[in-house]
Amino acid sequence: MNVKEIVRKRGSARTNLVQILHDLQQASGDNSLHREDLEELAKVMGLTAADIRGTASFYSMFSFTPRGRHLIRLCESPPCYIMGEENILAAIRAKLGIDFGETTPDRRFTLEATSCLGACGVAPVMMVDEEIYGNLTETRVAEILDRIARADQTAAAD
Repeated sequence: MNVKEIVRKRGSARTNLVQILHDLQQASGDNSLHREDLEELAKVMGLTAADIRGTASFYSMFSFTPRGRHLIRLCESPPCYIMGEENILAAIRAKLGIDFGETTPDRRFTLEATSCLGACGVAPVMMVDEEIYGNLTETRVAEILDRIARADQTAAAD
């Protein structure tokens, strides 16, 4: 989907900007916002590019640099830390060979830290794309990541 199609789908009201930015990022192919798309969006919506960039930079879910197809957000809040977040981070590092802010060489996964996912009752917690996983163990993390990788391979084969 291009900028005009996304705005047509969502509507050009300023109140739709965050959802439009989500759609643009998802359609980008590299899970990021591109300068040329933001400039076109400004023209289409009648806003300044600075206004759009300022909105996007305010929210941690948007990125101006390319990321992996799947975003892993690991919660570092006190409840998650107390329940073993460091062990989960070690398991992700061992499984994928990446740390916070890094992307796997195949561009499948990017790991990001987050301060809270709002699921403290099932700490430690991570979010992959839009799905939250709680009560994590090192074994469970490996199983989740393997399942996502298999699903990608199956989708690519179809």
